[in-house]
Amino acid sequence: MARLSREFYAQDTLEAARALLGKVLVRRLGDELLAGRIVETEAYVGRCDKACHAYGYRRTARTETLFSQPGTAYIYLIYGMYHCLNFVTEPEGEPAAVLLRGLEPLAGTETMARLRYGDKPLTAYRRKNFLNGPGKVCRALALTRAENGLDLTGDTLFLCDGPEDAGLTPFPVPAGETVAAGPRIGVDYAEEARDFPWRFRLVKEE
Repeated sequence: MARLSREFYAQDTLEAARALLGKVLVRRLGDELLAGRIVETEAYVGRCDKACHAYGYRRTARTETLFSQPGTAYIYLIYGMYHCLNFVTEPEGEPAAVLLRGLEPLAGTETMARLRYGDKPLTAYRRKNFLNGPGKVCRALALTRAENGLDLTGDTLFLCDGPEDAGLTPFPVPAGETVAAGPRIGVDYAEEARDFPWRFRLVKEE
């Protein structure tokens, strides 16, 4: 399977956050592949961003992973119950990452739905809100702090340019998509950084 290279993650975080839109995230869970198309991301840059856990190069047990080599998974827990997956970017030692906010399911949908909802049926409402948040994505992919620090060029969790690169059935790229940028969610505490337009989404043009 052709994965995104470490060089991809080593680029500028804002560029990476945009470039990750449309890419395919693959999670190997036992003998099954769970996969989704990335549709929403947020950028966090420690050297200048008060919303970043490692703002000002703050190094703690929690943030240590942010200083790892590019292409490392940074997974943390918020509110004591939701996990968030980030992709470490820029050269090693620069604490920066892209938060994964949303996916469109491509493979392993039944398993992801069971992980999200248990035995409840996948109604229209649940389908709409299936993978549209970082905590929802991690629950559906069975990602926790146990996977923090995973190498994204390895075999457990990785990204590809398209489904074919992951051995999955190709899908037609939706027509009329564009990238929308705006402020990030849940960072009102971050003073001027709360207004940085560092949230990126794939949206259909009207």
